[in-house]
Amino acid sequence: MSVYSRIFNKQYQSLMHPADRMRSDCLNPFCVLLLCLIGVLFIYSAQYTNGGSDWKKQLLWVTMGFGLYAIVASVNYKIYLRFAHYLYAGGILGLLLATKISPMSVEMMGARRWVDIGITIVQPAEAAKVGTLIMAASILARSELGSFADSIVVLIKITAVFLLPMLLIFLQPDLGSSLVFPPMIFALLFISRLSEKFFLTAFALFAMAVAVLAVDIRGYSQHITQQRETAQSDASTIGQYKSILPIHNYQRDRILTFVAPDVVDPEGTGASWNAKQAKISAATGGATGKGLLKGTQAQLGYLPQAVAHNDFIFSVVAEETGFLGSAFVVGLFCLMVANGIRIAGLSKDRFGMQLAVGVSVLFLVHFFINIGMTIGITPITGLPLPFLSYGGSFVLSCFFLQGLVQSVYRYRKDYQ
Repeated sequence: MSVYSRIFNKQYQSLMHPADRMRSDCLNPFCVLLLCLIGVLFIYSAQYTNGGSDWKKQLLWVTMGFGLYAIVASVNYKIYLRFAHYLYAGGILGLLLATKISPMSVEMMGARRWVDIGITIVQPAEAAKVGTLIMAASILARSELGSFADSIVVLIKITAVFLLPMLLIFLQPDLGSSLVFPPMIFALLFISRLSEKFFLTAFALFAMAVAVLAVDIRGYSQHITQQRETAQSDASTIGQYKSILPIHNYQRDRILTFVAPDVVDPEGTGASWNAKQAKISAATGGATGKGLLKGTQAQLGYLPQAVAHNDFIFSVVAEETGFLGSAFVVGLFCLMVANGIRIAGLSKDRFGMQLAVGVSVLFLVHFFINIGMTIGITPITGLPLPFLSYGGSFVLSCFFLQGLVQSVYRYRKDYQ
């Protein structure tokens, strides 16, 4: 009997839980609610001095998000196994609509990451993450993985599924969003008990990629230094740096800001400004913080208003609530991720386990990279913080993903 037959026969036709199946996990929704309330509060605080009203929009997105969460959580997650191809194709179509060839694409700040749908603009990369996760989980759930040789066809399929959206997102350019895919795919393959040879090979390829990137960044660093020494360092000259890697100079600047800030921004007023101000915000909060609406970095504009309420929202939280408030936010994220892994362990089928693990790893990557760039342990990538950072498409995608985890918990006993 095929996978579809086993899942969608008469025994599993009901999409809603009767009787004992109505029980839901309360831990993740509780964490989500608290994080959303904290996010709205500190978006308001970050824009307090300039009269920004994005907190009202965020409140609307959160309200819509909880409605979406309720719908997704109430539907049997196994239905996505049947429609995985359509969801994945929809995500890819959204990414294509964001390219230059599409009249619906919107360019802002030198990047084409948005699509104008009339009533608002959306970021299709978020839908692509969801579609890619569901598609990869469906492939792994329907495949038997054994030795490396036996699994090569599956690996080719999974690689193709992940590389296409990664490439389209990278070309927008959006380095941060493209970085969430590799950890997610390795997590899914790891729990599929793939041969150790694959992971050894993948690690070797990863090391080679890092080495190539390091050589490129070193060459760019030397180029900047030479131009500065000859008093010819201007934007047009530095822009002539040639490389075989499809990386923009501003992305190289972000990496250099992390590994060698004095090279790319010796005066500390350019590429490294946001990173320095974010660290100052986090460091000056003390144990209990300066108090709501009293954080000097965001209120006085040292932390730019353009990023304080989204990419660097954690800096505002850290400065105004201190170590205790920051630890509380980190604790909520850790609790949500750990509970997602627990739900994956409770799942009775591989598809549910893959979904719960994939969602948990996706949130973990966002959480680690965003807070890491705030305190200076990861490069600045522009990756937002789930449920705290301002944004419409991202907020809705986070609610959808958490709704999937809730669905896995509620319907975990349907598959034996």
